[in-house]
Amino acid sequence: MRPTEIEITAELIGDLLRDQHPDLADRPLRLGARGWDNQLWRLGDDLAVRLPWATQSADELLRKEHTWLPALAPHLPLPVPVPQRLGEPSERFPRPWIVTTWVPGAPADRSPATRAAEAADALAAFLTALHRPAADGAPVARFHGGLLADGAEMFARQLASATETGLIPDLDAVRAVWEDATAAPRWAGPPMWLHGDLHPANVLTTDGTFCGVIDFGDLCAGDPACDLAAAWILLPDGAADRFHAAYEPTPDAATLRRARGWAALKALTCILIGDAGVHGRPGGKPTWGPPGHAALRAIT
Repeated sequence: MRPTEIEITAELIGDLLRDQHPDLADRPLRLGARGWDNQLWRLGDDLAVRLPWATQSADELLRKEHTWLPALAPHLPLPVPVPQRLGEPSERFPRPWIVTTWVPGAPADRSPATRAAEAADALAAFLTALHRPAADGAPVARFHGGLLADGAEMFARQLASATETGLIPDLDAVRAVWEDATAAPRWAGPPMWLHGDLHPANVLTTDGTFCGVIDFGDLCAGDPACDLAAAWILLPDGAADRFHAAYEPTPDAATLRRARGWAALKALTCILIGDAGVHGRPGGKPTWGPPGHAALRAIT
């Protein structure tokens, strides 16, 4: 991550809106969050502004959301941040930015789902609706949604790091899940629409269940096993079986094997980010550790 050299402030965003979308410029602005790729600012009560700030790839991801998400959103049973306006690069800010609808709720890393049955059903309904054959020209997976084996180096590096710091109680069990997943038959169906990045900070909760899904920067066409890993990453212990029963079509054995591998990789990422947060290292988020550890316990 390398933050942009331009400081993003409410004054700057107000100027951008006055230049390109003046009908929105009088709405109050307040910082919502600083993510991996973008900063999120509340714009009044029902809108948000997302501006790239920490990665070069953020520009492409925002344009991708603006292009594809409006057509998908009406078919999804949970609220998502639907792009409303596109801001083009300018002298004030040399990168694209978007205005989206605001999705209320608390990130699941801070407020985990606790109503197991309701959460499993809500997640299954969302992914059942999303996982449809992708349109011609749909974005290709950068990594998520592609071949799990392409992540072998990342998996080995993260497993070694987590093991060296004493974060993994059963190294062999985690490695066995990965090896089984990468040995499973590949996805033989058509490329399906995927969210691609269903980690705990990208799913929102209220009253113990899911109420929204955000950040579609990794939206792509690929293997649904990547998204199905969310059953272990997001749901309370013991709820994965209910999720798999509610999701349509019922995942076959090979898809579940691959999904467990994706869950292992995502869990290691969560554990390492959580540990970095506990120790105050840059990019760390202590709230990511518990869901990562819970997922590893569930899949091993």
